[in-house]
Amino acid sequence: MKAYNIQVIYTQINRDAQNNPTFHTYSYPGEPAAYYYPASTVKLPIVLLALQKLQELKSKHITKYSSMITDAGYSGQTATYNDPNTPDGRPCIAQYIKRILLVSDNDAFNRLYEFLGQEYINKELHKKGYASAQILHRLDVYLTADENRHTNPIRFYDTAGNLLYEQSMQYNRTKYQERNDVQGNAYYDGNHVLQQKPMNFSGKNRLNLESLHKILMSIVMPQSVHANQRFNISEEDRLFVLKYMGAYPAESVYPSYGKSYYDTWVKFLYYGSDKSPVQNSIRIFNKSGNAYGQLTDAAYIVDFDKKIEFFLSATINCNTDGILNDDAYDYIGLGYPFMKNLGNAIYREELNRRKKYLPNLAEYQFNFAAEN
Repeated sequence: MKAYNIQVIYTQINRDAQNNPTFHTYSYPGEPAAYYYPASTVKLPIVLLALQKLQELKSKHITKYSSMITDAGYSGQTATYNDPNTPDGRPCIAQYIKRILLVSDNDAFNRLYEFLGQEYINKELHKKGYASAQILHRLDVYLTADENRHTNPIRFYDTAGNLLYEQSMQYNRTKYQERNDVQGNAYYDGNHVLQQKPMNFSGKNRLNLESLHKILMSIVMPQSVHANQRFNISEEDRLFVLKYMGAYPAESVYPSYGKSYYDTWVKFLYYGSDKSPVQNSIRIFNKSGNAYGQLTDAAYIVDFDKKIEFFLSATINCNTDGILNDDAYDYIGLGYPFMKNLGNAIYREELNRRKKYLPNLAEYQFNFAAEN
């Protein structure tokens, strides 16, 4: 099992007569878990921090629907002045959040990373008790560590074109504790030359499974974590995030997605890579990611008909040959079946588990087809 770096966290939920939940968590392995590359799962805390920062800027009258213009002011930076996926072409934080949660859009993540700035991201996560987290770079673009420490100047406007707030380019001077996170036995470098040594991930993003699991729980059931571990967002914004965590790409109008984005596109736990129609009574509120052969998903899974609910987070290394950057990762034969079978196994456990009180799950039954 160690060869696959399998890690699993399962939280059982029991309700009382007033529907108040209590939690019992099981983890594998028991000892401190090894590093894995978190890939797109880092997008979940970035979404929540973006909404938190908006709360802090409330006096500027900015909302998640305000026009957000991203300028370029440093090497490697790119600008965004419009968004063809919105009804009026205006880029905004709400739209970036939808794109992240519906299909795990990398560019949308990068725009929120730039809005927040590297220093704010890490300072806030550490303040909330996620001490080992380090979000150090944008995704799907190659930039130096210095370029990732610099984040773009940004302007916000109202619908009449009035400037609401201007944020200058930010630079993070904080020096973080040195790490020794390595993966694999060999890797292909940027020149496609095979290096016969483990790949150094010490300058890459880090978000362990325990932190990811707690962040998920903090948004689904805020009372499940200590107050200091929660994100300072409004109830309206919390429900907005939950809705799009549970929605399918086909249920979105803006942005609109074609059939290539099937319903289970980012739903690894329970469905794996299965493209068949989803079960109508089941919804999965989750954030998944995969890169460098590591497959990860953190999910709150509910069955409204059978009154089932549980939290499940898992990660598995699908890099069976030990070589990174060779594009020979066994997601299909190993990773997706593992995720599907694990999700189904816990679902069956919950189906057969006797509960004194069945949960009232009405708060998670959104009108997923309605735009907001």
